[in-house]
Amino acid sequence: ILHILSYLPKDLNFVNHTNYIGWKESKKLKPIIVDTGLYLLEKEEIFYATQKRELPTAFKLFSGSSFTMLTRSFVEFCILGTDNLPRTLLMYFTNTPYSYSNYFPTVLCNSNQYKKTVINHNLQHVAFNKTFSTKPLSLKPEEFDAMIQSGAAFATHFQFDSPVLDRIDQEILKRSPGKVVPGGWCLGEPANDTCSVWGDASILRPGPGAKRLKKRIVDLLADDKYRSMQCRDE
Repeated sequence: ILHILSYLPKDLNFVNHTNYIGWKESKKLKPIIVDTGLYLLEKEEIFYATQKRELPTAFKLFSGSSFTMLTRSFVEFCILGTDNLPRTLLMYFTNTPYSYSNYFPTVLCNSNQYKKTVINHNLQHVAFNKTFSTKPLSLKPEEFDAMIQSGAAFATHFQFDSPVLDRIDQEILKRSPGKVVPGGWCLGEPANDTCSVWGDASILRPGPGAKRLKKRIVDLLADDKYRSMQCRDE
């Protein structure tokens, strides 16, 4: 991943996003929740208020995945609060269910500084039912090849102790049980644990996975088609 990303502009944020709200309006955006864990010492279950609120008109709402790849610059923009937008949206989403999948897409797409840096893909492989479903399926052994050929850098969901994880360790990461993932800094003999002898920790040696990820990113960025997918109205 580091090898491929080193060739890309440093300001790209990989975030799935859409401003098509649909059913989320009544289920995730209009309801008001109170999370007592924000102000009480003991965490308790959240509860829903009886009232609901109207959607905002000062900014456009965007929704996406809870998994994102964000730049340091953008994260600092959200944390330091040099602009009112991140703080305004933080206050809005504080009492909103599932705010983690809405906050970053909404900040990105309402910021003139960052809305041109977003790529509408989070480089994650996810499998869903063919019928309408919002929850991803747990990846099964028979889906291993499709996951690898997708060129994604990440994947979800996995069941605990899934045999798919063992195959990833053995075939992709070349990781032995109880050992770290070997990298370019590992100079030992394979029979005696390659990482028992360390070399230069800054060396990156891309493997076959880097080629697959490169192809995926090239497809995303080809002909600037990603720009037509940035924060568009649907």
